[in-house]
Amino acid sequence: MDWSKIKTIFILTFLILDVYLLFQFMKIRDANKYEIIAEASIEEKLDADEISYKELPKAPIKDQYLSAEPKMFTKDDITKLKGQTVNLKEPSATLQVKLDKPLQLNAKFEAAELTPFIKDHVLFGDEYHFWRKNDKKNTIIYFQHYENMTLYENLSGMIIFQLDDKNQIISYEQTYLEDIEKMIERKELLPPLKALETLHQKGALKPKSKITKVELGYSTLIQLAASQALAPTWRFVVDDKESLYVNALEGQIIQFNSDGN
Repeated sequence: MDWSKIKTIFILTFLILDVYLLFQFMKIRDANKYEIIAEASIEEKLDADEISYKELPKAPIKDQYLSAEPKMFTKDDITKLKGQTVNLKEPSATLQVKLDKPLQLNAKFEAAELTPFIKDHVLFGDEYHFWRKNDKKNTIIYFQHYENMTLYENLSGMIIFQLDDKNQIISYEQTYLEDIEKMIERKELLPPLKALETLHQKGALKPKSKITKVELGYSTLIQLAASQALAPTWRFVVDDKESLYVNALEGQIIQFNSDGN
């Protein structure tokens, strides 16, 4: 065979091989570049929509599901309530209480002024924390806590104080969850940044929103007549007004039938 032809064939072969290797290199480089962009996309998307947030927990957090039972109040329970008249159809999961003497509140309500009354005159009072005041309905709502974490919007663990037109508490209704137990083993929770990404992707987090508070609590996952299961839940307060919730184990958005933060 002619040497010049052989040389030409070798040159063409190496050229084809070089082109192939260059193509593979470009393909791998582009893939790596895409991965880098994807890893930073959560922050970039939030920044592009001018969504700001406080510093988020970065260390892995573990928690677990809870089980609880609504307490059935008895006559023995109401004997502990002084200066109050209780309407109780035993057994009942709700206490309906009327104050013998209305409790006057300050014109500008501060939760601290109710603390002594709740501690001394409400059953399990130290387990409830202030949630919101509804001026339209003249109510003040407290939710039960477990290990310093709120049981969000839980109708079976709350106190609703009723006010009159003189800004006095005249009555309240109370429910309480008891026998709270931890279920299964602890699992690593969804990072709060990933929960924010879910809210953003689903359109629940609007452009130019400001996340003013981030905290972890529990929300009802399954509710039966005699018991309920609760899941760890991220709560994001937006612009000090609206609360958005994400299941911290399963990642879905949680909707409550609520009229405010």
